[in-house]
Amino acid sequence: MFLAPVLPHSFAEELAHAHSVAPDALPGAAFCALADGLLALLFPQRAERPLPNADAVEAELQYFRAELAVLLADVPALPATPAALADEFTAQLPALRAALLRDASAILASDPAAQGLAEIISSYPGFYATALYRLAHALHQRGLPRLPRLLSEYAHQRTGVDIHPGAHIGPAFCIDHGTGLVIGETAIIGANVQIYQGVTLGALSVTKGLQGTKRHPTIEDHVVIYAGATILGGSTVVGAHSIIGGNVWLTESVPSHSRVYHRAHIQISRNVDPAAELVFSI
Repeated sequence: MFLAPVLPHSFAEELAHAHSVAPDALPGAAFCALADGLLALLFPQRAERPLPNADAVEAELQYFRAELAVLLADVPALPATPAALADEFTAQLPALRAALLRDASAILASDPAAQGLAEIISSYPGFYATALYRLAHALHQRGLPRLPRLLSEYAHQRTGVDIHPGAHIGPAFCIDHGTGLVIGETAIIGANVQIYQGVTLGALSVTKGLQGTKRHPTIEDHVVIYAGATILGGSTVVGAHSIIGGNVWLTESVPSHSRVYHRAHIQISRNVDPAAELVFSI
């Protein structure tokens, strides 16, 4: 007969104490679902069916505001009342939509594979990650605890793009592909910046004592950063109109209009005999 292992009573007491002091659970799943619904409202390309008229749109906006206030009521230590925060955020929706349309247009202008704004808005992971970042950043700026990070992690799980809601990202932001992209909390990104997959905008050091200091780089306007590049440090500035090549490791500033490339020695030799051993040297 199989006997279940008996765990020590002290372990149960330890877990009971952990449960007793744990912070109240946040409505993370409901909040992320509300964010998806908001994107479908702002962009009918993401909706199952378009709304028929302005009255229907107004009703959906009021529903969103009310649901947001209900969810915020379960969040402790808010900087203002749930109703006030919901009103402030709803009032910002026109500006958020305009910003995201600029992001989508930037992707369309730079990606030869893109067939139109509808395709980008409905299916591009870079646009989706940027959209949820901009929603999370708006909440982060209002001092909401934990919820902005839950939203950014939701985007991370769905796209592989990890953008801290505290980062500052300018208009016309273009993420191409995006998988493995990491943008740290204190990163500052200017206008018309294009970033490919696998890029890290990180910190040189991750010691806890650096909390509250600028640890991540500044990327000025009209910069392109290609796949696999790593740019580290709070004092590192990539000047405007620069190009950072793939797999570059950068820990110091570069002036505007720079071209930074990683050069690898690649040698390929091949014997004409198909049975002979192929030799590759990288």
